[in-house]
Amino acid sequence: MKWKLKLGTFAGIEVFVHMTFALLIGWLGFIYWTRGNGLYSMLQGVFFILALFLCVVLHEFGHALTAKRYGIRTRDIILLPIGGVARLERMPENPRHELWVALAGPAVNIIIAFILFLWLQVSQTFVPFQNLTLTTGSFAERLLSANLFLALFNMLPAFPMDGGRVLRALLAIRLDYSRATQYAANIGQAMAFLFGILGFFANPFLLFIGIFIWLGAAQEANMVQMKSAMSDIFVKDAMVTDFVTINPSDPLKRAIELTLTTSQKDFPVVEDGQVKGILVQPLLFNVLQRRDQEISVYEVMVREFASVDFLDKLEKAFTTLQSCNCQTLPVLKNGQLIGLLTTENVGEFVKIQNALGKVPKRGEWGVDAV
Repeated sequence: MKWKLKLGTFAGIEVFVHMTFALLIGWLGFIYWTRGNGLYSMLQGVFFILALFLCVVLHEFGHALTAKRYGIRTRDIILLPIGGVARLERMPENPRHELWVALAGPAVNIIIAFILFLWLQVSQTFVPFQNLTLTTGSFAERLLSANLFLALFNMLPAFPMDGGRVLRALLAIRLDYSRATQYAANIGQAMAFLFGILGFFANPFLLFIGIFIWLGAAQEANMVQMKSAMSDIFVKDAMVTDFVTINPSDPLKRAIELTLTTSQKDFPVVEDGQVKGILVQPLLFNVLQRRDQEISVYEVMVREFASVDFLDKLEKAFTTLQSCNCQTLPVLKNGQLIGLLTTENVGEFVKIQNALGKVPKRGEWGVDAV
């Protein structure tokens, strides 16, 4: 994702904030300024929002660390103006595992709220919630109520929010995973439509939430549909067999020529019949802007890359494509390159399967809303 700033790495997981987050801080700072007592009130408000988003980060780490227990890595966590998202490499295949991963995020917010409640009781500063407003009242109690709201709102059965994932996991215990996803996605899109109506007449923020839920539910349903289409297909049936390779000693201008004369984007780098690396197009373009075209492919190629066997199931290979954050995988037979598997040709393969009637028609763990 573009326009993001790295905040750091915690528990081996990179945390980023999207640059548009600054717009949210500015907008809320202005609200606190106009409703409070100038600069001091604004700084208090900004600090409260930062504390709230720290709770959002902890919420996402609840998902990430629980997923890690089941052998699932998290690519990163990104803070957006409407909330946070933990981008898991894949979803748990076991519905019960998905259930615990989905519940872990809201559980973190409940724990934070309970700790704050204990502090308010010990300090004897707890007041009725109706006395709180966005800009006035105890800092700890406002943060407590915000965490309760986070937990309850994210548990709404609006797939792909946490509650929707809980619903999908419960359905998947009894139903086929694809059908469970479709039911959860339909319910999610129905709630997204309701959010849209409420947002149009009441709070515009709900309109944005509704749009994200609608798109997220559709994307998740399509992804599961794709995997269903690939479940009984081998890589050899979908791979690209018409491709060109490049030698490590070739100059970069050779890669430019191939880019212009073929439809290929990434090029396997082969020497003595063995794949030594991958020359990926984005890296090629970046290097060309700064260096001479005569430098060798060896200096630019990606040396650490994933590959698949021609007898692997296409569904497994597609998961590898997603987790490696790449567009092209070499397909090997007895260690020799015999084809390429790309994100583009997998998508085309699924479309063909769909057109042939072999895929049932429709009826990155989406954003957790603040």
